[in-house]
Amino acid sequence: MSMHFADIARTAAADGGICTDEILAMREAGWADGKMTRAEAEAIFAAQHATANPSAEWSDFFVEAMQQHVLEGSEPRGYASEEEARWLVEQVKADGKVCSMTELELLTRIIEKASNVPNSLKDYVIEVIEDEVLTGTGPTRDGGELSDTHVTDAECKLTRRVIFGVASDRPAAISRREAEMLFRIKDATQHASNAPEFKRLFVQGVGNYLMGFASTSGQISRDRALELDTFIANNEVSVGRFMGEIAVAAPNAFGVVFGKREAAPSREDQVAADAAVTTSEQSWIDAQIGLNGKVDEYDQALLEFIAEETGRA
Repeated sequence: MSMHFADIARTAAADGGICTDEILAMREAGWADGKMTRAEAEAIFAAQHATANPSAEWSDFFVEAMQQHVLEGSEPRGYASEEEARWLVEQVKADGKVCSMTELELLTRIIEKASNVPNSLKDYVIEVIEDEVLTGTGPTRDGGELSDTHVTDAECKLTRRVIFGVASDRPAAISRREAEMLFRIKDATQHASNAPEFKRLFVQGVGNYLMGFASTSGQISRDRALELDTFIANNEVSVGRFMGEIAVAAPNAFGVVFGKREAAPSREDQVAADAAVTTSEQSWIDAQIGLNGKVDEYDQALLEFIAEETGRA
């Protein structure tokens, strides 16, 4: 980290507010070499923790810089390592709170844009989102508000971005624990003046978990991505070795190609199978609805949606 960058960040932190000129100076000094170093990233986080009322301009810079450091600072690009994920969580926790304007947007953006992140980071972001929806207050980056009395449109938007994010539990689909989070939020706020969008999110989210299709190849781990990048970059690979790699990675592939084994079910068959509500899923939804002792308006909307989609209406 250059002394110039360190001085700018230190001054900004001491002031408790970051002006446009300071943001521009940090942007120019921080990315002078095309990357954001760990020392520079930590200096930016220190300035963030010291900022009482972050501006939209600061939020943009902060999120962009931290996203670049966490997801683009090491190979393969677009992934966060265990160490990077741990560092990010430690930085957010350092001042004991999540700033809705900046840090909440950063966590959301990471899950939304990353190819994949460690489970520890997914766990933390889900925990933060639920807590912020139920107890958070103040502005969000898109101009909406967090409320501790009801679910707002802004909170619905943030939740949707996280649970359908590329690096979520099930990319472009909802996992069981994400669906259970929606049930907990619903049970805690069912008598509040929630935004109409929340009922739509609840029904779509839980319905997606029960009947939505999610490709098992939608995500690969960072280690596997690194292996593939290394393999592709090796210009000495022979055809024999390439076929060997396929055999290790997908042992049934040759059987499918040469007719020794039956091909996997078609995408249409997989989608149809996932659309069916199984006995275990029915037991799960009965248990979730039973937690508050009655079928409320959200539950009823969900049940009607399932009935319509399964042809049982």
